[in-house]
Amino acid sequence: MNHYIIQENISKHITLNETEFTIFLSRLKKIQIPRKNTILSQGQLCENIYFVESGALRAFYLDESGKEATIMFAVSDWWVTDMYCFINQKPAMLTIEAIENSVIYQLKKSDLDYLYAAIPQFEKFFRILMQNAYIREQLRVIQNLSLPAESRYEIFVGKYPDVAKNVKQKQIASYLGITPEFLSIIKHNKRKGLK
Repeated sequence: MNHYIIQENISKHITLNETEFTIFLSRLKKIQIPRKNTILSQGQLCENIYFVESGALRAFYLDESGKEATIMFAVSDWWVTDMYCFINQKPAMLTIEAIENSVIYQLKKSDLDYLYAAIPQFEKFFRILMQNAYIREQLRVIQNLSLPAESRYEIFVGKYPDVAKNVKQKQIASYLGITPEFLSIIKHNKRKGLK
């Protein structure tokens, strides 16, 4: 198994010795997820957090009428879960599916709790991850409230260039809080403006 990507991700925030990293790896389960398969379904107990080694995932909320709202995307070198439900061990509010063939690492909540006790630096690592996630989501809410849809789309394409090319327009539109038809107009105007 090649653990370079996850080792680099960890070393951005904490330093582990070889023994500590081996303990961490022993708590992970590497999984290959085919495109369109889910790793978490709305209503299922949320017991895991996932690290994306390759591919891309999408987390979405499905309302009672069957309408999907894309909440987040996770690409290589990102962590993803339904954080509220994971921390509180509750049924998931979100579904997480692979939008590309993906390779992920699964970490159970019980194993994370073990790591907190065995290697206290992991509390710092996951605190930083959660702070960064909170900041990212706060900025996204502010952007959705203050920026025109065209600017939000440009930010999205800059942040997720591969996802923007490979996912359904309706998924991008729901993430941006606009209709697929309006996204079509934005994309058309952008292409027209480049000519």
